[in-house]
Amino acid sequence: MKIKYTNFMLMGLLCLSVTTVAAIGGKKGKAVTKKSSAIPPKKFIDPANMDLSVKPGDNFFDYANGTWVKTHAIPDKQTRWGSFGILAQENTDRLLVILKEASKTPGLPKGSLKQRVGDMYASGMDSVSIEKRGYEPIKADLERIHQINSKAGVVNEMTYERSHAIADPLFGVGVRQDSKHPTKYIVGFNQGGTSLPDRDYYLKSDARNVKIQNAYKTYITTLFTLTGTSGETAVKNASIIFGIETELAKAQLSRTQMRDPKVTYNKFSVNGFEKITPHLTWSQILPELKIKGAIDSVLVGQPEFFKAADAMLVSKPVDDWKVYLEWNILKGSASTLSSPFVKASFTFSSALSGQKVQTPRNERMSGLIDRSMGELLGQLYVEKYFPPAAKEYMVNLVNNMKIVLGDRIKRLDWMSAETKDHALKKLAAFSVKIGYPDKWETYNGLVIDRNDYFGNLRRIEEWHYNFNVNQYGKPVDKKRFNMTPPTVNANYSPTNNEITFPAGILQFPFFDFHADDAVNYGGIAAVIGHEMTHGFDDQGRQYDADGSLHDWWSKGDADKFKERADMVVDQYNGLTVLDTIHVNGRLTLGENLADLGGLNIAYEAFKKTKEGQSTAKIDGFTPDQRFFLSWAQVWRSSQRPESAASRILTDPHSPEQHRTNAPLTNIDAWYNAFNIKPGDKMYKKPENRIKIW
Repeated sequence: MKIKYTNFMLMGLLCLSVTTVAAIGGKKGKAVTKKSSAIPPKKFIDPANMDLSVKPGDNFFDYANGTWVKTHAIPDKQTRWGSFGILAQENTDRLLVILKEASKTPGLPKGSLKQRVGDMYASGMDSVSIEKRGYEPIKADLERIHQINSKAGVVNEMTYERSHAIADPLFGVGVRQDSKHPTKYIVGFNQGGTSLPDRDYYLKSDARNVKIQNAYKTYITTLFTLTGTSGETAVKNASIIFGIETELAKAQLSRTQMRDPKVTYNKFSVNGFEKITPHLTWSQILPELKIKGAIDSVLVGQPEFFKAADAMLVSKPVDDWKVYLEWNILKGSASTLSSPFVKASFTFSSALSGQKVQTPRNERMSGLIDRSMGELLGQLYVEKYFPPAAKEYMVNLVNNMKIVLGDRIKRLDWMSAETKDHALKKLAAFSVKIGYPDKWETYNGLVIDRNDYFGNLRRIEEWHYNFNVNQYGKPVDKKRFNMTPPTVNANYSPTNNEITFPAGILQFPFFDFHADDAVNYGGIAAVIGHEMTHGFDDQGRQYDADGSLHDWWSKGDADKFKERADMVVDQYNGLTVLDTIHVNGRLTLGENLADLGGLNIAYEAFKKTKEGQSTAKIDGFTPDQRFFLSWAQVWRSSQRPESAASRILTDPHSPEQHRTNAPLTNIDAWYNAFNIKPGDKMYKKPENRIKIW
């Protein structure tokens, strides 16, 4: 199975709780709450979590979070642990309450919201039936592959697996927005075909990578032997698969190269695409993929990859491709089959992440249902945990933050008036989605059977595939949410020019109605500013007000932006994680720019509040100090070495310690708040502090 419907664009899991939400009233952008005497006092900035032996100017992350990190071990079922992980667990617990209740409610009408959510959970928890079936659910797929006897048969099988949403061998294809015509859908093709998280896992031969490569080959061998393949043949199969995937990896663009949307925007006619892939007849394949209508053009993210993949179809023997196709079935289904397959899957994933024990089955089911039927489960979540007052608060706060960002753009000393006008028009056109969609997805036609877990998964996958390809020829629906309501995250969509905040993020430490302004502005307001800045980061700035990939910058202004952005790249390239592993400043540039911009915007907005203009201390800290401490405690975290190393290759976000510290070194107010002086390890001379948005 390949359930993977959520996006993670802000920072891992931002899971929080909304139990303290109260009614909104009073002035725009500011929550007015009635504090009940029954609510015990809460330290929103707790000195007990801090390490006051560390100078704030030496390592602000350790100063703000050091004692907490030292006294809170990473749970065995987690790869990292901190503010996000704790709140993610709370959110999972809430979803489990909903799912258990729905699964035990008798007499629910077939096709109803609770029936499908509850029965999906029940089917996934029926481990007895799952164990009895072993790998029987995929036997028909493996037998179909065994019958292939030609290159045409290989291509036909790849097409069949896609059109039935079974697997995505060799490359990716789907219907998406046309970046230069964002009101229209287009068929898009992307590089793929590999199993490890990044191409560098195949191409680098350092000790870490070799260890992971060996674990991967062992994983392949184990899954084949579990289906009755001899040990000798299974080892041979692992070598064949690793060889094919390594060749594909060599043809792939790096994640850093793909950060430039112009690099991956390559439009071809169908005939033109066939000319560079002569063994893939797209005019025949596309209808078989259920993509209907006259297709005059397609987008190809990485043309050179497709040339290489097409050549490999000829150069590799049919039997090798059969092994590769079998592997795609096995790896995609392993975690959904009986326990030997699940154990093998976890053993390999733990080599990548360092996770010590498998996540409990009920929590895995909760996450799967959120990803696969999130707007059914989301309706129950919103009803129970997300009051309308929180949505109203966010709308007001976002509008106030837009005003502040607009003021900052007007004051920029490096941007011309003409480019400022375009930037302000784009900012004014920002749309905002809060909490949950105005119109819920019903998953019409999706059948969930309480006694058929694997069948449910296949039907869910096919429903999502059919939904996607059926968008072709229709106008783009910009009202759709791109994350599920319980998702604890936020993001910016350049083609929609919109920011989205699901219900899950409106919780402490980002937001609490009972908290002082410094805490909420250092938390949720900084997140809002972060997402707004994405509209003007190295990628987002290339899209205009209507979401079109279009250059609206003067050359001089673009050069000045790039000069400043390169300073950010250099700063982060100098940061390390673990031993000699450095942050990839180019890969993480967009998120680093968003952190710097978001924190600056939030601080300026905070200074417009009554508390922001005060010097009165709370729990021994001034308002400005509490603002920056709130920012730091949002990123409170520790992680396993394996996870840290993997994230450097795959994650466009910098590690949490650097997300905390690096932006602060460029903000004058932080120096003033904590009396940071020359000689402190984080000190930067004023002329070296980076100013962009």
